[in-house]
Amino acid sequence: MGNTVAREDFEWVYTDQPHADRRKEILAKHPEIKALMKPDYNLIWVVVLMVVAQLTAFYLVKDLDWKWVIFWAYVFGSCISHSMTLAIHEISHNSAFGNSKAMWNRWFGIFANLPIGLPYSISFKRYHMDHHRYLGGDGIDVDIPTNFEGWFFCTRFRKFIWIVLQPFFYAIRPLCINPKPITRLEIINLLAQLSFDVVIYYLWGVKSTFYMLAGSVLGLGLHPISGHFIAEHYMFLKGHETYSYYGPLNLLTFNVGYHNEHHDFPNIPGKSLPLVKKIAAEYYDNLPQYNSWIKVLYDFVMDDTISPYSRMKRQLKGEVKQD
Repeated sequence: MGNTVAREDFEWVYTDQPHADRRKEILAKHPEIKALMKPDYNLIWVVVLMVVAQLTAFYLVKDLDWKWVIFWAYVFGSCISHSMTLAIHEISHNSAFGNSKAMWNRWFGIFANLPIGLPYSISFKRYHMDHHRYLGGDGIDVDIPTNFEGWFFCTRFRKFIWIVLQPFFYAIRPLCINPKPITRLEIINLLAQLSFDVVIYYLWGVKSTFYMLAGSVLGLGLHPISGHFIAEHYMFLKGHETYSYYGPLNLLTFNVGYHNEHHDFPNIPGKSLPLVKKIAAEYYDNLPQYNSWIKVLYDFVMDDTISPYSRMKRQLKGEVKQD
């Protein structure tokens, strides 16, 4: 239980990320994939229905016993909240309204953010674009854990705690690694979220407010869907930086499991990523892949050679352009 993992630093690499080169190869061989680079307008209605579902849940839990509020926050609210963060991920790539209406996507992201309870959408978009452009970039990609995380969470028990505290680390890591000036849209996101939270508390009370916030925290921590945080880029096999997951939870997560496909083609909505894999099967079928996010979480905790240090990291050269 107290075994210390062997790794003592990140895996530093001195090559570019593989996704740009693979994208060029695939498009040269399968130019029909370009037809998939268009908005997914169904995303708009799915997000609206998810917001309505959470509003309905806020109302239904307001008079329940606390044990049932907590139960439903984990069983239902957490799934909707985590799914909504991945809808916001889609929106950050302008998948709802297209690149020609970028601001429509930003406003829609703020709307989608409301039932999560914590302002998230605008800041996520700014940092997530860096993650795609500079995957593993030292001091830029805040998806990479801090040195403290790698050093401290080095036993099975501590890795388990690290998984539970994922929402906390994702919130504070940007401030430690790559703080950015606050923008006008981030202030609007914050004010809209605070106003929404106050309205929910005023209308339906503390239980509804707790359900909203607890569902978000629980859904992003020790939860089956949270396996994607580790499955996407943690290096279970040396030399492999990005991994895809092809299990059933893709149905709740806008196909975020198709992660090699997503990094190769970030302007293709999640709905169409299975088609990318089907068309270019020769590029994806033989890459390392997962079928269970729960097993990923279990293996991460129990494998003494894996830790938050198990990431590829790059020293970036040349001009770095950030959002």
